[in-house]
Amino acid sequence: MTDEYSSTELLTTVASKLIDDGSSVMVGTGMPMLTALLAQQTHAPDATLIYEAGGIGAQAPALPVSVGDERTFHRGIAATGMHDVMSYGQAGHIDCGFLGGAQIDRYGNLNSTVIGPQESPAVRFPGSGGANDIGSWAADTIIVIRQREESFVEELDFRTTPGYLDGPGAREEAGLPRDTGPSRVITQYGVYRFDEETKEMTLQSLHPGVDVEVINEQSGFEIQIPDEYGHNPQPTDEELRILREEIDPRGIIR
Repeated sequence: MTDEYSSTELLTTVASKLIDDGSSVMVGTGMPMLTALLAQQTHAPDATLIYEAGGIGAQAPALPVSVGDERTFHRGIAATGMHDVMSYGQAGHIDCGFLGGAQIDRYGNLNSTVIGPQESPAVRFPGSGGANDIGSWAADTIIVIRQREESFVEELDFRTTPGYLDGPGAREEAGLPRDTGPSRVITQYGVYRFDEETKEMTLQSLHPGVDVEVINEQSGFEIQIPDEYGHNPQPTDEELRILREEIDPRGIIR
């Protein structure tokens, strides 16, 4: 083991372990690409990586800079388009999607649209892209986000992507598919899950060297902390070698 790693490298290695071999994974730009490529080169060689612009089953020779990069089609099983990819998802063929955002609430709803009132926002982001679609119909959604009090909020400035909406039963009442929704949130402090009964964010495991007190110090809402929770391993030397030498040698995302 090594103690020399960045928080991004830690988040990437923890998140990659949540990708099952043989699963179909919707991959977004940035850290989700690092995560998916690391899983593909380690424990999940038969995971099918699906990119929003239409690349399916690619084996990227180097880190793509976006979901539309030509490397997202390299040695793939299909070069389709956004319409086909979203249709496959709507039909229930996506096992897992990775998402991020500017804000998240206790139920896993995400904002990637605006900070402040929509009519005159302090900050305007690119918007949903495919995030609303993925959060609506993917069998499982994993959220990777930097945690601070300003991003973990009691009330979103704008709800771009549904988590569990207002709590238990709300997704189904809104017409979203049953047995879907976010399962994990990964931050620089640890991994969270959603309580089966309340659908509220709950600590699952801490990263190395993190004190449990920081979890709620850096959140605008109360994160449930059970009596027992796990601890995540450090990145291995081999995982760091693959990230640094094979996937992202220029440190574009790392």
